[in-house]
Amino acid sequence: MWDDAFPSFLIGLREGLEAGLVVSVLVATLVRAGVRSRLPQVWTGVLAAIALSMSFGAVLTFTAASLSTTAQEAFGGALSIVAVAFVTAMVFWMRRSARGLAGEIAEKVTGALTMGAGVLILTSFLAVGREGLETALFLWTTARAAHESAGPLTGAGVGLVLAAMVCWGLYRRVLSINLTRFFTVTGAVLVVIAAGVLGYGLRDLQEGGVLPGGTAYAVDLSGSVDAGSWYSTLLQGVLNLTPTMTWLQVLGYVGYLGVVMTLFVRGARAVAPSTSPAPDALAPARARTSNRPVWLLPVAVVAVPALLAGLVVAVARSKPLSGETVAVSEADCGQGFTAPRPGRQTFLMRNTGKQTSEVYLINPATGAVYGEVEGLAPGTARDLVATVAGGTYAWRCVPTDGKAVTSRAIRVSGGSAATAVVPVSERDLAAPLRAYKEYVNRGLATLATQTRKLRDDISAGHLDTARTDWLTAHRTYASLGAAYGTFEDFDQKINGRPDGLPDGVHDKGFTGFHRIEYGLWHDRPACELKGPARQLADDAAGLRTAFPHQEFDPSDLPLRAHEILENTLQFELTGDTDQGSGTGLATADANLAGTRELLAVLRPLLTTRAPHLLTTVDADIARLRKLLDSEHQGAGWTPVERLTPAAEARIDGVTGQLLEDLSPVPDLLEIRKSA
Repeated sequence: MWDDAFPSFLIGLREGLEAGLVVSVLVATLVRAGVRSRLPQVWTGVLAAIALSMSFGAVLTFTAASLSTTAQEAFGGALSIVAVAFVTAMVFWMRRSARGLAGEIAEKVTGALTMGAGVLILTSFLAVGREGLETALFLWTTARAAHESAGPLTGAGVGLVLAAMVCWGLYRRVLSINLTRFFTVTGAVLVVIAAGVLGYGLRDLQEGGVLPGGTAYAVDLSGSVDAGSWYSTLLQGVLNLTPTMTWLQVLGYVGYLGVVMTLFVRGARAVAPSTSPAPDALAPARARTSNRPVWLLPVAVVAVPALLAGLVVAVARSKPLSGETVAVSEADCGQGFTAPRPGRQTFLMRNTGKQTSEVYLINPATGAVYGEVEGLAPGTARDLVATVAGGTYAWRCVPTDGKAVTSRAIRVSGGSAATAVVPVSERDLAAPLRAYKEYVNRGLATLATQTRKLRDDISAGHLDTARTDWLTAHRTYASLGAAYGTFEDFDQKINGRPDGLPDGVHDKGFTGFHRIEYGLWHDRPACELKGPARQLADDAAGLRTAFPHQEFDPSDLPLRAHEILENTLQFELTGDTDQGSGTGLATADANLAGTRELLAVLRPLLTTRAPHLLTTVDADIARLRKLLDSEHQGAGWTPVERLTPAAEARIDGVTGQLLEDLSPVPDLLEIRKSA
């Protein structure tokens, strides 16, 4: 959040100070001229400018929300470019005009005093409105880049409050600031920030299909830089620099920064201060009389922008995003469905039945799923987004306690092929589940033998041998990661950690591998470890006996493909589970082996659904194995805390990339009622 606040803080401070200086000069000029009665006209113009700016922000927000994802990218990218243009122009204008600003505004006020109230309102409105619109546009682009609004809005709010305090201090002459230097320094910083906004905008235009080169990467540090680290987050939040950037992004960033910063540093020299208006020019002007209430004009100029913004939002929201509502129920499944045009479409799915239902957009010939909504309650509606291309489409409605119903098929012409997921049933996962259970049974038989040997080593006092046998047995258990959820209470007994126990490593509830690890690598006597070793062997034998009778949910298999290494990255590769052996990488290697076994039984299903994914995942696994092997010398492994920063970053980066590439597996192999 806070890493995204700085650019908005700076724009809020700078734009707020510019607008505040304008208002201060307006007020000071009227006060010196002895026409305080005209001050409400200034504040009316200021409030109108604020209302217009907030309304502009609301229109941007709701307009973007009404677009498809691709259109949102294009819309956001275009506005990012516009924001950069505005900020650039503002930076150069203020660099040149800071010294003569007061005199220029005083001249405008002098002319306005001889005319009606509307002219003075317009003068203050135009002076503040430009800054407000620039602020709204820049805030919208930075919030969109940050994917959240709390940080940018907080930063802008703090900047605006600080700007108001500074302007009040300048007006009351309790502060003295070199405004030319202030606007020069902040302008240079804003040029750097604007370069990042330009790069982000260009990337949006590429993702929106407006500009080419979306896959031509000039920089790809995703394998060696942790995108979630504090320094990476800070660079992304402040400068919009990401670990992966296309050639167009880099060229736009470097080109803008090189050209604009050079021109700014050379900059046009500030003009001499304008001459103050003659005293008689500030003489009180005769106010025009009017019979209308004094409150009518301020209320009108503030309310009109808000009403217009509300009208725009209402018109934008008045049409369903897809222009089509589709019924979901056993009786009228798919009613209202007509042939859509190719492209990304949003359908409003309304449950007109009496049961909670699931609904799928399918290819009726193959059952392939293009989009789905789960748990749609009676009388409710939700959007379903899917990409439609040339082919045949139908809706499949599946009530909770009813029979699946398929709507009539619709033929769509034109467009390239759309991506679909071939649904998976429990029957499809039966063979992989059977094969994986056999693998686990073999592993548990081996584990029982290895834990008995570990028990015997400790009973005989052979602690050096016990350390070697401990690692062997622990790696065997770690390779069974996909079955952990099935092991019930045995997992806590066999592989539990001391986290959360009242007495930590000395707690009676601390048992299993990590209890023995702590004792073996903290020089505890054999007599102290005999009990835990005996209990571990008994628990391993008990698990082997119980496992064939335990429930193994077939849907766990696709989920575990991702979760095994997710836990590895969270615990083993951070050293959190290490109780002194320094074998976190050895355990990570065993987890990787377990993931390979799991993918082996799922490979037939994945090959028909995402063959390219398997190629990518296999390459990731090979890279990670190579990195882990490089830290394995003989029987020893490099402890995680002794890894060089570069080696640790590479291992974490490749593991993170593998996790990202594995993330589609649960969705691809999710058991769907449409199958």
